Amino acid sequence: MKTTGALAQPLAEDFFFQHPVEAAHELEKRPSSEIMAMLKSQSPETASRLLTYISAPQAAHWLEQLGLETALPIFEKLDSRDAAQVLAQFEKKDRNEILQKLPLSHREEIQGLLTYKPNQAGFFMDPRVFTFASSDTVHEVLIRIRSNKKHRILNIYVVGEEKILLGVVPLEVLVLAEGNTSLVALMNANPYIISDFAPREEAIDIFDKSRVASLPVVNFARRLLGVIRHSALVEAVEIEALSDLQTMVGAGSEERALSKVFFAVKKRLPWLHINLATAFLAAAVVGLFEDTIARFTALAVLLPVVAGQSGNSGAQALAVTLRGLALREVRVRQWARIAFKETRVGLINGFAVAITTGVGVYFWSRSLGLAMVIGVAMVISMMMAGLSGAIIPIALTALRQDPAQSSSIFLTTVTDIVGFFSFLGLATILAGFL
Repeated sequence: MKTTGALAQPLAEDFFFQHPVEAAHELEKRPSSEIMAMLKSQSPETASRLLTYISAPQAAHWLEQLGLETALPIFEKLDSRDAAQVLAQFEKKDRNEILQKLPLSHREEIQGLLTYKPNQAGFFMDPRVFTFASSDTVHEVLIRIRSNKKHRILNIYVVGEEKILLGVVPLEVLVLAEGNTSLVALMNANPYIISDFAPREEAIDIFDKSRVASLPVVNFARRLLGVIRHSALVEAVEIEALSDLQTMVGAGSEERALSKVFFAVKKRLPWLHINLATAFLAAAVVGLFEDTIARFTALAVLLPVVAGQSGNSGAQALAVTLRGLALREVRVRQWARIAFKETRVGLINGFAVAITTGVGVYFWSRSLGLAMVIGVAMVISMMMAGLSGAIIPIALTALRQDPAQSSSIFLTTVTDIVGFFSFLGLATILAGFL
């Protein structure tokens, strides 16, 4: 990308336009000042083509840095779906300011997409769809397809009045048909479709079941609104998976690495207070056994061992269950089977870890009673941790809550309380053997 002299600008422009994927990857490695200078030097069309291959959060950050005057022409060149995904990263005030300055037709398309939630089919559909009448012939359709230089077409969408979807003709069927054949004779009148307000998981299910390359999105009246392409769905799933990593630890899914400080604080602080409340709850359980701990100070040393192992065991069960729910490998109705499996895993692992822990504690304390107490507590706490790691996300899903948002907080509370209570409770009951 480094060039000198009068040819530098034309060469960079040509590289960005002809090889946007490679250019995007190269640009991401550069310092922020160099990125800004390079984007400002490109035409809006070239810059928009480049930003198509950048993640929406990163593209939004760059456009914010460019300023409204420079960013606006780039937004005008971005297609509606990409523009909506980038604008969704902006604060509402800035988003509205940009939208008001865009051409009316482009603004309406983007606003239409922004009315959907990020996990709904309508949000990541492409509203630009080539449609045809049922009376159109193969020859007429091919002429229109050849005239289209911008978009890849995999399916022919046949519509009636008010864009009501009548059927779909795969491109491979079209090219093998006679030129004077009408689309009504070729179309599948019962294609796979999805409602614009349907959850993303439903789209994933349909793609897995049908193996289609694109999926028409319709409203309640079956009016064709757009199409979901497989690549867009994969991108949406990847973004959601990364967002789940944030929400599992109490950071908002909207927060980005370069978000403003006060925005990050606003998203994180409430969950930190919730964590604090649950920590006090666990501390209260420890307080119930204050006298026992005062008599046997070794218990205070070993408490983190029990809590740490049960926490790790629960986190493993939680991660596996969340993955199964996200990929639709399991359903809520299978909760008993999943819970039974994770309980058995926790029980077996608990016995194995308990033996190792008991031996270590015995050689450290020379107390057989203390070794037995921590061993039994380890089995109980790890078994309950496995059960909790499976049940909590399933229960949240059944209640129509995001299981990634708060599962880890509930799980930590359960594992700490069960771990502390089982260990200190057994120590209190068996105090004579310690």
